Parts: sequence; structure tokens; C-alpha cells
Amino acid sequence: MLDVLRHQDLEGALATVVRYFGGVKLGAGGLVRAYTECVAQALRDAVKTPIIRMTTLCCQTPYAFEGMVRRALSEAGATLGESHHGPVLVDLAITLPEDQAAGFAAKLNEASSGRVVCTAPCLLADVALTCTPPTK
Repeated sequence: MLDVLRHQDLEGALATVVRYFGGVKLGAGGLVRAYTECVAQALRDAVKTPIIRMTTLCCQTPYAFEGMVRRALSEAGATLGESHHGPVLVDLAITLPEDQAAGFAAKLNEASSGRVVCTAPCLLADVALTCTPPTK
């Protein structure tokens, strides 16, 4: 049963087989074949959902580029988490697939001539703290 799971490249999967005795003695080899076939059949019929590793970028942008960042965010299929509007800059926490993060940040940087700066990883607490005006 374990070999069947390993060949499917599954992560975090568990297979349990329950057999009710019906009067037929299968023997050790027969049980192994029956259990293995049961797991294989269940995996053939199962809907497999890929695991997509996500990351959150902290992006700082001047107000003039906030609309552009939000449009790029929508086009990339990213989601906007926390946002904080400071006196000069807007801080945005943007969540997107890990493999797209570097390209997304570079695209924003290029489109804004370096005025939009994105860093990763971003803790949501960082967003609220970054643009907070200094206390006097």
C-alpha cells in the first residue's frame, strides 16, 4: 500500500483499508494484492489538488502608483491582504505563488522606474508598522 502512495507523488496522504471477512481466505499474498488494488483504485478515482506554495510580498508604493500596483495585482491573480496608507507611501501585503513573486516584484519595479519596492517574506505586522508616521 505504501508503494502505491509513493508512486503517486502525494504529500500528506493516508490510506486505510478495512476488510470484512466474507468467508474467503485470501492468504498473505492475496491480502497484499487486495489491499494494494483497493488503494490504487481509490487513487485513480480521487480528485488530486496540487499544493501551491504561496508567499507574501511587502510592497511600498507612492500614492501615484497605487492604482497601477492594484491592476498588476489583479492581472497576476494575486490577492491583497493588509494595506496601510501612510503620509507619503502606501504599504501593501500581496500574496501570490512563490514562483511568481520575483517576476511580479521586478515588473512593478520596472513599471514604476524603481519607485515601487517589494520585499519578501512579509509579516502582516510589518505592513502596519512600516508607514506609521514617526512619533514626535
